Amino acid sequence: MADMVLSCAGRDVRVSSADRLVFPDVGLTKGDIARYYCDIAPVMIAHLNQRPTTLERWPDGLSGEPFYSKRIPKGASDWVGSAGITFPSGRTAVEVCPHEPAVIVWAAQMGALTFHPWPVRCGDVDRPDELRIDFDPQPGTGMAQAVEAALVAREVLDELGWVGFIKTSGGRGLHLYVRLEPRWDFIDVRHAAIAFGRELERRSPQVITMNWWKEERGERVFIDFNQNARDRTIASPYSIRAHPTAPVSMPMEWNEVVDGLDPLSFTIESVRTRVAERGDAWASIDDVAHDLTVLLEWYARDEANGQGEMPYPPEYPKMPGEPLRVQPSRARH
Repeated sequence: MADMVLSCAGRDVRVSSADRLVFPDVGLTKGDIARYYCDIAPVMIAHLNQRPTTLERWPDGLSGEPFYSKRIPKGASDWVGSAGITFPSGRTAVEVCPHEPAVIVWAAQMGALTFHPWPVRCGDVDRPDELRIDFDPQPGTGMAQAVEAALVAREVLDELGWVGFIKTSGGRGLHLYVRLEPRWDFIDVRHAAIAFGRELERRSPQVITMNWWKEERGERVFIDFNQNARDRTIASPYSIRAHPTAPVSMPMEWNEVVDGLDPLSFTIESVRTRVAERGDAWASIDDVAHDLTVLLEWYARDEANGQGEMPYPPEYPKMPGEPLRVQPSRARH
């Protein structure tokens, strides 16, 4: 198979087996993916820069098995960058931490399709600077309901005087990011996400749910608050997703969040053209960082009214104040 060399922001990166087919349904090769990331890297790096990043790797394409690379490979060059992280179990690892655009192409050379950055910078890996709200449509719902839920969230943001940034997940949902002052730990940020989600649910209970247990969610959009827990990550802006048509997780302007939004329309070709013509819709995300205090006050208010801690993901150790991790139907038995 043929190799190729791509020059990305002044650094040459060799891509082996560039003609290997990765997305057979649309004919995209490893070289096509590397070229896309080379073109988009100068914009994409703003959203990965100095963030520990898990790589979702598909070395054999969609016909093979993926794995999540949470440790920097041995022998990686110094310019790739790295940062030490701690998992919920207390184990530690040294993870890729991009500092320059060429790192994105280097990761594509290793079969990375999707980049999953932590919501922290490598200078302080215990204090997030992003609040991430994941609008996850449940069976019976789809993008139309995710749009409706996101617009409720924007109303709340406007009332708070906060600036939020919206993107497609690359699948059926939407992701909302709010830049934070890095003053709080993961537990505080997760509590803030819970409080924010509960406010959305109160305003639109027919569309939005905060129920952790799937059997209680119904045909609504789940606000996945646990995406703010330590070691839980979301696909970065401009990441390719492992879907047969290779959609991209696309940053958008709020006026594009409308009924009829088609997330599969954001392909590597359309995204490349769009960014070349219009730039990055999230270019101003670092212009302001918000104070989390008001959401923590909402959480304390809810706690005083009997709405306290929520279940953590199953791989977590038991957390303080957490309710039983037993789905309600089993608990009743």
